[in-house]
Amino acid sequence: MTDVLITEFMDRAAIERLSARFRIHYDPDLPDKPDVLAQLVPEARALIVRNRTQVRGKILNLAENLSCIGRLGVGLDNIDTADCEARGIAVYPATGANDQAVAEYVIAATMILMRRAYHARGLVEDGSWPRETLIGGEVAGKTLGLIGFGAIAREVAHRAGALGMDVVAHDPFLAGDDPAWELAKPVSLNDLLRQSDAVSLHVPLIEATRHLIGPDQVSLMREGAILINAARGGVVDETALIVDLRDGSLGGAALDVFETEPLTATAGGRFAGIDNLILTPHIAGLTRESNSRVSALVAGRVTAHLEELA
Repeated sequence: MTDVLITEFMDRAAIERLSARFRIHYDPDLPDKPDVLAQLVPEARALIVRNRTQVRGKILNLAENLSCIGRLGVGLDNIDTADCEARGIAVYPATGANDQAVAEYVIAATMILMRRAYHARGLVEDGSWPRETLIGGEVAGKTLGLIGFGAIAREVAHRAGALGMDVVAHDPFLAGDDPAWELAKPVSLNDLLRQSDAVSLHVPLIEATRHLIGPDQVSLMREGAILINAARGGVVDETALIVDLRDGSLGGAALDVFETEPLTATAGGRFAGIDNLILTPHIAGLTRESNSRVSALVAGRVTAHLEELA
């Protein structure tokens, strides 16, 4: 009998703490082995996942003993939360534990893309010295637009303000008198796109936000503006983005998330030859420090849940 089934990578210290109390099965490659996962999940009392394990349909139907799910992260689009609620299965995301990591990624990507020199190594190695063509810009005095103004976006706003950036944000679900607006000026989505030198996405993937940034929205952005998506891949129409990056309408983009993950060679090939593009494999929220915090938080919540049932 397995008490805790861990299907994706987790900090070793947190795994050891769980092992001291429960019978665990840890296999971080289970998302690639659906038949094995299907054999293991009926025994599990708790399931710990990241974003690749799809907890819905067949898996939930097989999970006869499951009472809670720990999510090593904050996005829940890979978990059928409505079905979990109907089955009495608690879901514990690691809310707040990786906010700082994502915020630092967004700021780093903004600075790198505006400076426009991150791809200069090969030129320098070849003996070129293209100083004039690699003159980029500073972030100070520029406008950063945040689409969605939750906890992570506010961490970004703090850092952007310290760097001398003007911050605008769009979040129709945040009350107009919320103290968070002290960090950013509230604007409409279209005004944000028109005003911003850099745009960063901070919304969940739901039907209303799918392709929130498509051809019409990109056309509103300033010439040379940059786009950063460390939220969810489906929020951006990747085909439209590629067109605008290739024709120079956009100054650059950083994508940490994609419509289909992991990228196949064919899907990744669509981005080939775009110099003003940073691609990373869904790691914005993943640092050594955040992985430790996220893992400890989830392990603690799963432990408390199971011990309460004992």
